[in-house]
Amino acid sequence: MEGRGTRIALRLWGVAVMLFLYVPIAVVILYAFNRSNIQSWPIANYSLKWFSVAFHDPDVRNSLFLSVKAALLATVVALILGSAASFAVHRFRFFGREVISFVLVLPIALPGIITGIALASFFNFIGIQLSLWTIVVGHATFCIVIVYNNVIARLRRTSPSMFEAAMDLGAHGWTIFRTVTFPMLSTALIAGALLAFALSFDEVVVTFFTAGAQNTLPLWIFGAIGRGQQLSEVNAVVFVVIVATVIPITIAARLTGGSGIARTGRADGAERGGGM
Repeated sequence: MEGRGTRIALRLWGVAVMLFLYVPIAVVILYAFNRSNIQSWPIANYSLKWFSVAFHDPDVRNSLFLSVKAALLATVVALILGSAASFAVHRFRFFGREVISFVLVLPIALPGIITGIALASFFNFIGIQLSLWTIVVGHATFCIVIVYNNVIARLRRTSPSMFEAAMDLGAHGWTIFRTVTFPMLSTALIAGALLAFALSFDEVVVTFFTAGAQNTLPLWIFGAIGRGQQLSEVNAVVFVVIVATVIPITIAARLTGGSGIARTGRADGAERGGGM
């Protein structure tokens, strides 16, 4: 068994890691409410001034609109392709099935700069001008992985007997999907969509190579930090990006965690009932 000293050391180590990860984010959030444009500590006066400045900045508004639009479109593409791929890999047995599964997951493991350069080279080779749609394609390459992983994990935990029972009762095709498949996968699809949106919304590396002259919100932040003249406004915008990222991730975690607990509880209850 672990000694008391080991437990204390592990807890301290855990606290140190959390501080290392989140103290810089907390400092940026605090500076977002700093009335002065001088980044000094302690903060003398707190205000919402820079949120108003950012809201009335046309560059920020245009970048925000482009980020939201690209993230929504990439999420839709990821939902369609990711869920279709997960059904194909789960339901059918064919040569190269595991290779296809590996290839589908690979983009999330590749560094963003490699994906971005590869996409930029491809678009240039076939003569496609960089635009909103090239951003969507770039984001969809890794958003598909998120949806695929969520859906196929749920399918693997779903008993085939439910589909067989529906067919025995005379249901086919669309009826089975509407009454059995979709209700079981709904939380996985929603969680996958929320995670894909969050990942797409704050993506900067792939966007840099696929956006051309357009600025998404992360690219605007990157450029403003480089110029160094709008740091206070950047802090306010970063706070908005953090909120826009954390909220869908939190909801997705609750959806997948809650449904997993419920299914486990039902399964345990069924096993205990069957053993009586």
